[in-house]
Amino acid sequence: MRKHEDFRNSEFSDFDSPARGRMRRGRFDDDPQPQRSGRLTEAEKARLARVRDDAYTAEQELPDGAARWSTWADSEQGPHPRPDWLVTDLAAADTELGVLKTGKEADVFIIERAVPDGPSCLLAAKRYRSGEHRMFHRDAGYLEGRRLRKSREMRAITNRTSFGRNLIAEQWAVAEFSALSRLWSIGAPVPYPAQRDGTELLLEFLQDEAGHGAPRLAQLRPDPDTLRELWEQLVGGLELFAVEGLTHGDLSAYNILVHDGHLMLIDLPQVVDLVANPGGPEFLARDVANIAGWFRSRGLPEDVADPATLTEKLLVTAGLD
Repeated sequence: MRKHEDFRNSEFSDFDSPARGRMRRGRFDDDPQPQRSGRLTEAEKARLARVRDDAYTAEQELPDGAARWSTWADSEQGPHPRPDWLVTDLAAADTELGVLKTGKEADVFIIERAVPDGPSCLLAAKRYRSGEHRMFHRDAGYLEGRRLRKSREMRAITNRTSFGRNLIAEQWAVAEFSALSRLWSIGAPVPYPAQRDGTELLLEFLQDEAGHGAPRLAQLRPDPDTLRELWEQLVGGLELFAVEGLTHGDLSAYNILVHDGHLMLIDLPQVVDLVANPGGPEFLARDVANIAGWFRSRGLPEDVADPATLTEKLLVTAGLD
């Protein structure tokens, strides 16, 4: 009996021992596992919590009228500090309330994100069209200075393959979300970018007291004092863009909202990096000329809304002159 006990305590493996010829072979998962301290890391705790939350949510039925559960957890999330009104609870559901705007490159919907019997908020859901339907007009100049790490992706974009067109669509969404996040963080007049999930952006919905979307600058006929105030707001906003080395890229009175008396610049997928894009200064000059022309057409004196003077000022702010 003693000999058997000694053998069991020996260092022979299952395959080394002749006395165990009929024993099972080691399975693929019998390999030694890495040593652990017995405690979960913070990342593992977060992952397990996500799994539990997702499993719980999957078992629930969507509230009446809701299109989906909140996509917050799986998205690229907006900058801190997050506004108090934003609902980030994973138990929230999204309900589409209607179409706010349609366009060649993207459609914008109004979404209510609400926790059943709890808090809610309104968001503008901007959804870029698929590569098969988008027109991608005039995109070559805007894409200058934007580079992807994979050469295959760059070739697909250059050749405008189906895969490449879809990459461009996502590039627009990524560029807009990134620019909005940077600009909002320094106090620029842009809506809060709540999240990005693929080619969908969820943004702060700017509305008037009646709950309607804030009007575009082009719809207004401001009096002289208000016009001058709005121009000064615009100059301040463009200076903040220049601080970040950016220009809107397609600025006009149709891409500016007036919310509670304050200008808010929207529609930034074609935002241009003034340094990385060789045509950056030209895009800036065009932006300024377009919007200054609108203000002059509404009665602002030419010596106030002088595009050459403002362009030079912004180039200096951006460190390019």
